[in-house]
Amino acid sequence: MHRRLFISFAFLASLMLRGAQPSAHDSASYDQLYRPQFHFSPQKHWTNDPNGLVFFEGEYHLFFQYNPFGDQWGHMSWGHAVSRDLLHWKELPVALPEEHGVMIFTGSTVIDERNTSGFCKGGKPCMVAIYTGHTPAKGAKRALETQNVAYSNDRGRTWTKYRQNPILDLHLSDFRDPKVFWSQQKKRWTMVVALPNQHKVRLYASPNLKRWTAISEFGPAGAVGGQWECPELFELPLRGSTDTRWVLKVGLNPGGVAGGSGEQYFVGRFDGQHFKNDNPSSLTLWTDYGKDCYCALTFNGLTKNRSPVMIGWMDNWQYASKLPTAPWRGQMTLPRKLSLRRTSDGIRLIQNPLDALASLRSERVDLNLNASLALPERAFQLSVTHDVKHLREIGWKLLVKDDAYATVGYDRSKGVVFVDRARSGQTGFSPAFPQRMEAPLHLAGSVLSLDIVVDRSSLEVFADGGRITMTNLVFPAEGAYGLQFYSISDDGNLVTGPPPPASLWRLRSAH
Repeated sequence: MHRRLFISFAFLASLMLRGAQPSAHDSASYDQLYRPQFHFSPQKHWTNDPNGLVFFEGEYHLFFQYNPFGDQWGHMSWGHAVSRDLLHWKELPVALPEEHGVMIFTGSTVIDERNTSGFCKGGKPCMVAIYTGHTPAKGAKRALETQNVAYSNDRGRTWTKYRQNPILDLHLSDFRDPKVFWSQQKKRWTMVVALPNQHKVRLYASPNLKRWTAISEFGPAGAVGGQWECPELFELPLRGSTDTRWVLKVGLNPGGVAGGSGEQYFVGRFDGQHFKNDNPSSLTLWTDYGKDCYCALTFNGLTKNRSPVMIGWMDNWQYASKLPTAPWRGQMTLPRKLSLRRTSDGIRLIQNPLDALASLRSERVDLNLNASLALPERAFQLSVTHDVKHLREIGWKLLVKDDAYATVGYDRSKGVVFVDRARSGQTGFSPAFPQRMEAPLHLAGSVLSLDIVVDRSSLEVFADGGRITMTNLVFPAEGAYGLQFYSISDDGNLVTGPPPPASLWRLRSAH
């Protein structure tokens, strides 16, 4: 959440915000050229970070940074959408509006099953949101960021802000993005929150979500080229083992691996008080090698037999305000299931599309006979497994129209998987957009696996079973339905003949 200078006018009271927000009954068209069909995007206006992801009473709640008044960053409030399957979303009225000159920045939501907070009524669990309140600088008075609480007793439909907010105030301009969860080890609430300019995250503990005590810090470590934001701490199973590790994920802006905003993660152990990194502090592990995945967060409230599910903001602060979309600006990534896998380099984060995506498959297309074809839409999933032993490069040109296309491929000579969108359609709105992104991928053998999900204005690539993820926006011309395969041999010649076996499914709209 790289913050832009913005003046919040005090006269914009809660009543005005609620009058400007989208109604749950508004009918919005989702047929715009670049409108995603199964990724969440608001009906209209600006969105950035996902907030407060939580599962409660059969509903997934997605809160999100939202400007109820326009398609540029400002008047930050929490938008709100709910889903039963993480694909079909219903947008609800604004949950937490900007009030009294205090914007509602990123945070998290928990289910207070034990009523530790005293906010719950009728002997039932309630929802508690912990968020950063941002008061912009005014005159000689600098900006202020504090941590605050709100609660809901009607499944998140209405919210009450705690009268004694803020619950944490260090008198800092940069102190934000609390992720809160219940610590089974210590039987208390744990908060991880960013000290952006110090390249640290601080951990706090609380018995009741209102009184917090600092218990430890982590950092600096890994990449420190920009501010640290959007921290996240969660436990994951280690594949092929009954063991687990903890993952501490931290946003970085600027200084991402592909430029602009990006995210890194640390693998280690958490005893309820301290996070200990298993790797050298100099090692940087990136969650995504594309340009467009930031502030990814996991859902609270999932049952113990469920692997964590993560959603991020599909954008980059280098050009977020310039995207050629209307009447909305901003969208979320696919929900991703997470695990850890032991590799030759060490334990690494694994991300894959949620299994529920298969429910949107409408038709399987045979690609085994044609190196080139046209699809009638720009929403599909392409899965490829191919032996690249005698190839220098293999790739797919996607969303082809005339001489414009985006390329996803693997360069065996360099040991990298890549996404090239330099000539993918509309790219001139920012010099940071037309770019080739690369991720190191040295195969254990010679078989390459790629899972590519396309949704009108986005490409998400999951390579080597999800060990490498690359998320990128694209804005192809209308009618860009072509798909072409190519491969280059070790001696540099273009290989002719049919493409390798692959599976392609057309994906239906979730709207």
